Amino acid sequence: MCGIVGLMAKQAVNQGIYDALTVLQHRGQDAAGMMTWHEGRFLLRKSNGLVRDVFHTRHMKRLRGNVGIGHVRYPTAGSSSEAESQPFYVNSPFGISLAHNGNLTNSDQLKQELFTSDLRHINTSSDSEVLLNVFAHELGKQGLHLAPGDIFDAVRRVHRRCKGGYVAVAIINGVGLVAFRDPNGIRPVVFGTRDEGHGQEVMIASESVALDVGGFDLHRDLDPGEAIFVDMEGQIHTQQCADAPRLASCIFEHVYLARPDSILDGAYVYGTRMEMGLKLGDRIQSEWPDHDIDVVIPIPDTSRTSALELAQHLGVTYREGFMKNRYIGRTFIMPGQTQRKKSVRQKLNAIAVEFKDKNVLLVDDSIVRGTTCKQIIQMAREAGARKVYFASAAPPVRFPNVYGIDMPAASELIAHGRSEAEVGELIGADRIFYQDLEDLKTACRNVNPKLDAFDCSVFDGNYVTGDIDDAYLADLEASRSDGARQQQSAGDHALVGLHNQDDIDD
Repeated sequence: MCGIVGLMAKQAVNQGIYDALTVLQHRGQDAAGMMTWHEGRFLLRKSNGLVRDVFHTRHMKRLRGNVGIGHVRYPTAGSSSEAESQPFYVNSPFGISLAHNGNLTNSDQLKQELFTSDLRHINTSSDSEVLLNVFAHELGKQGLHLAPGDIFDAVRRVHRRCKGGYVAVAIINGVGLVAFRDPNGIRPVVFGTRDEGHGQEVMIASESVALDVGGFDLHRDLDPGEAIFVDMEGQIHTQQCADAPRLASCIFEHVYLARPDSILDGAYVYGTRMEMGLKLGDRIQSEWPDHDIDVVIPIPDTSRTSALELAQHLGVTYREGFMKNRYIGRTFIMPGQTQRKKSVRQKLNAIAVEFKDKNVLLVDDSIVRGTTCKQIIQMAREAGARKVYFASAAPPVRFPNVYGIDMPAASELIAHGRSEAEVGELIGADRIFYQDLEDLKTACRNVNPKLDAFDCSVFDGNYVTGDIDDAYLADLEASRSDGARQQQSAGDHALVGLHNQDDIDD
């Protein structure tokens, strides 16, 4: 999971990209980067850390230019090394920089093709560098002078070669800003414009909140398989570049990943989460009409919207029972179980008065490993709760994600191979409730009836790209286990010296 932004303006773009990345910070807290273009030269700053820590005044002063791209990163394919932070750059042809959200499921095959047929070398384990080189190779077939149709032809061939879920934004030296979305529209991307009296400016971003903070008017999402090209005068060109596009966006964006104030594929995330709460409330009423729940308490922050609607639907009191330390990152992506367990206690603290002698229904957006909710249930009991029930606004997460969300190996998913009751017993809940998958889909469709299909692979194991088999999942299992991550992390440091992120701008 990552966040991307591209900006073509009539003035310096560094501050606009910085502001956009800060509101996309929830999509990636591992690394941040920005590349601008000025008078034929690319200027780069990227490093591990939060946006506010990566970019200082000295960096912003060097990031000159009226066109640029930015990126915030969680490690998915590849590692968390600084060498794999984005954007990436390749000098041939033209000079191209690229930032990417998602995951290529045929990255290994493409890497081999790039070396043996395209004569290109990949220096990291990042599939983003693979995507950049595929795009560069296809663009190089179009000749010296690029028209919009040439760029769209190159993207069309990228779609034919690349499998998976991906959105990319790129700068072509002296030509303009380009973005494209995979043929299934798995990962989100929107674009919008503003005109402050000196001509049209264009922003492309993972979520609409990035446009909001910059004062851009949202035009729409890019369609699945569509590409957008913004020339150096700020004129927008779009074209469908996929042979058989079909929208099957990632439903987990609505459950957890996106901000509630974003609009994804025409659906307000806040609205979809309200509907999730209503649907979950319906299930509890149906299965347990004579419930003894005294209070509904959300696990902050993502579940608040669903929990409030659920409480109102049940006619039960809603209370804030946990205070959150906002300086601790999301725990399900942290390497190592010990660190995750420690982080939960650092992140949340219970308000005892809201738990004492009450039957409490805790609501979370989802249950992945079960590490967090198990400890939170124990915290609720220690705070004096008489009984602790648990509800998930999402169905059981039983399968790994292959399209750009850094979920653990299947064997580390608590619901993998287990019933709902068994999960409830493992996490220590007196009773557990999961969202029904069809209800989750309906919740999204109730906000935008045009949403037909979704990527629900983490819930049902159906991978919409059709190229995921048992062998692929076995390899994924081997690479995503905690032990594999720790081994990979130990080898990451050697890359940094070969790829110093400050050598362009410091």
